Amino acid sequence: MNLPLALAFLFFIGSAFGWVLELFFRRFFSAANPERKWINPGFCVGPYLPLYGSGLCILFLLARLEGFIHIRNPVAVKLILFAAMAVCMTAIEYIAGFVSLKFFNLRLWDYRSEWGNIQGIICPKFSFYWSVMGAGYYFLIDPHILGALEWLSKNLAFSFFIGLFFGFFIIDVCYSSQIVVKIKRYADENNVIVRYEQLKAHIRSIHDKKSMRSLFFLPLHSEISLAEHIKTLRDRLETKKK
Repeated sequence: MNLPLALAFLFFIGSAFGWVLELFFRRFFSAANPERKWINPGFCVGPYLPLYGSGLCILFLLARLEGFIHIRNPVAVKLILFAAMAVCMTAIEYIAGFVSLKFFNLRLWDYRSEWGNIQGIICPKFSFYWSVMGAGYYFLIDPHILGALEWLSKNLAFSFFIGLFFGFFIIDVCYSSQIVVKIKRYADENNVIVRYEQLKAHIRSIHDKKSMRSLFFLPLHSEISLAEHIKTLRDRLETKKK
């Protein structure tokens, strides 16, 4: 098995699956989307979330370490494994959230209302969800991963699509980074933290239905400047607090 190719494949699958998962979470459960509209989740434009792609790669590697846990009780072994998965996924989440908050004044998600949260980036509740997802991966997905990787090794032509994905992904990251730089410039000048999901929901809420399709994959595209949108959203939130 070619490990780099396997990890690239898993990153591709995990990023796409995570995007679908977050799409439904934002639609039905997120407090940042009170109007319950379909909003493209995450930092990038395309249908993928690199945090989940990285997470799937980590889960795959951790599952391979099960044999190195020298404990006779198989239940204890699995509990340790799931705890390790939760810790690693929480660490990935914290690093991504900390970097965006510390260096870009951008809050990609907000757990400040959750009990035991750290800087609004991670919290016990979602760490528990990560452990549940880790268990789900172990029992439902991991048994089929090796078969999928074996299929990939016999059908290397599919690697073309993986390469195509990474090509679009790199272009997307460059494009999205330019938008983040603009947001950071405003945030630095006004000493504020911009909540990304609220900003996308706000821009979507003021456009007519004809532009909804384009706004799904270009949620920050608007004839009005981002600075004006952020200012309007900030004023609206301050009015609600009063």
